[in-house]
Amino acid sequence: MSVDVLTRVSQEAIKPKIGSRVLNTKEELLSGAIGKELRALLEERGVLVFPEIKFTDEEQIAFTKTLGTFAPEHRGGEEITKITLDAKENPAAAEYLKGSLYWHIDGTMNDVPILASLLSCRVPATWGGNTGFCNTYAAYEALSDDQKAEYETLRVAHSVWASVFYYEPEPSLAKLKGMQAIGENELPLVWKHASGRKSLVLGCTAHRVVNVDAARSAEILVGLREWATQEEFSYSHEWKVGDLVIWDNTGTMHRAETYDPKCNRMMHRTKLQGEEPFE
Repeated sequence: MSVDVLTRVSQEAIKPKIGSRVLNTKEELLSGAIGKELRALLEERGVLVFPEIKFTDEEQIAFTKTLGTFAPEHRGGEEITKITLDAKENPAAAEYLKGSLYWHIDGTMNDVPILASLLSCRVPATWGGNTGFCNTYAAYEALSDDQKAEYETLRVAHSVWASVFYYEPEPSLAKLKGMQAIGENELPLVWKHASGRKSLVLGCTAHRVVNVDAARSAEILVGLREWATQEEFSYSHEWKVGDLVIWDNTGTMHRAETYDPKCNRMMHRTKLQGEEPFE
């Protein structure tokens, strides 16, 4: 495959503080010639949208590899994960994915979270089903100096079981214990990246600010979630068949927006390996 060596990213901003639409051809994207530029743009903008690019699974995997280290979805393989609430298509994760309807960062239970996710639309929802994103770099940068000084000293307990109460307020004890068995992770509220930038680490897995009383802890987490997800820092993507969206998982939060759980909405996901721990 030959591509002009002068190929550059063709893009337009979606909103001032989040999102760019990438307009390059499929051939240009698969060549790898603009992989480094796309990575830089992803960190700058948080979310990249490739309208109706219509990658096959094989092309999506190949494109993912032009951006960095491919992170297999399953041990020993390079499968694409089917993101759907249809238990027949994804029996292991359909229940777990209910938590994806709430703001979150992927990988808060890991020391090194994934760097980015690539999601392509195979079957859109019959109604609703947008994916919402917010820029936690921009949200941090817009805080006052006093707020930054306070929040940079705080650490937060994260756990998967905390997200259960978002979609099932009265879970069974067995279900709660099953989720608690996954464990808990303590992370900084402000992530100081190797690049020098800083972002907020929030989401539905965050349930307690360490060494802060319960009421104040809730005020901080709810207040910052409300701040980070306001219109200025957010973008809601309305899916069309063939769309591909990449988000920087280290500097954004995301969520699936409400839709008919029986509509067979189907997304295919690949991931990039994380490169730095939460610090």
